[in-house]
Amino acid sequence: MKLQLNHISKSYGTNKALSDFTATLTSGIYALLGPNGSGKSTLMNIITDNLKADSGSITYAEDDGEGEDVLKMGARFRSLLGFMPQYPGMYPNFTVERFLWYMAALKDVGAHLKGKERKQYIANEIDTLLRAVELDDVPNRKIGALSGGMKQRLALAQAVLGDSKILVLDEPTAGLDPKQRIAIRNYIAKIAFDKIVIIATHVVSDIEYIAREVIMLKKGVIVDHAPPAELLKKIEGKVWSVPVAEEQVAEMQQKFRVTNISRDEVTGEVKLRVLSEEPPTVSAVNTAPALEDYYLYIFGAEA
Repeated sequence: MKLQLNHISKSYGTNKALSDFTATLTSGIYALLGPNGSGKSTLMNIITDNLKADSGSITYAEDDGEGEDVLKMGARFRSLLGFMPQYPGMYPNFTVERFLWYMAALKDVGAHLKGKERKQYIANEIDTLLRAVELDDVPNRKIGALSGGMKQRLALAQAVLGDSKILVLDEPTAGLDPKQRIAIRNYIAKIAFDKIVIIATHVVSDIEYIAREVIMLKKGVIVDHAPPAELLKKIEGKVWSVPVAEEQVAEMQQKFRVTNISRDEVTGEVKLRVLSEEPPTVSAVNTAPALEDYYLYIFGAEA
């Protein structure tokens, strides 16, 4: 399958939210990274037809063919979509299970079946999803009584419901504890083999090891687009571990881009993680870069 985004542009008054965005997406996970106001949400809302682009087009093809304009596909394209917005609106008086049954009806899940067979098909899919997002112990709890993390996991479940072929996920791990984040990250990676998954996030570590490609956006423009390993190669030799005295920290922060500060509890020594083209001090030791380093290298203070 292939989703082709061709020269997408969108403005809000004089503010250019997206400028000539072009990308070809096939099966796998694509991460959208960028500071607030970079155009991530605008792009996702255009893909899901919640917002009209000023110019450009989006086509979809099941194979390597030319593809069909998604606006002309209409309901056929929307049936392929699963969307998890950053702030999903869910009915507080619905139970978890009832909400998923409701979404299954809206998505026309199991339309190829009839009667009891269709009902059983939907019930099985809902049970599977609730286990996957660790909500199988609260199927009868009202949404209004769920924690923020539970609501986040329910929002992901409704996006995946119906075997959606294109998943658009806005901050899917926001509000989750570390254990839940890892579980959800692994679940997304597992189901992405036969789907196009687009993830917008500020948690760079969540996509570093699962993204096929990273699309970095700055003020509506793609500033880089490559697999994570290729991005890391661009800052090899530019990330340093620097031991300093505590009174030197402020001075180092003024001179260099410091991405992390830690203290050895035994020796009391402070270590800085510094982005620099050259060794920041004679005692600096080169260290392996992480995707978060590259993110800060590109976006600097905006990040």
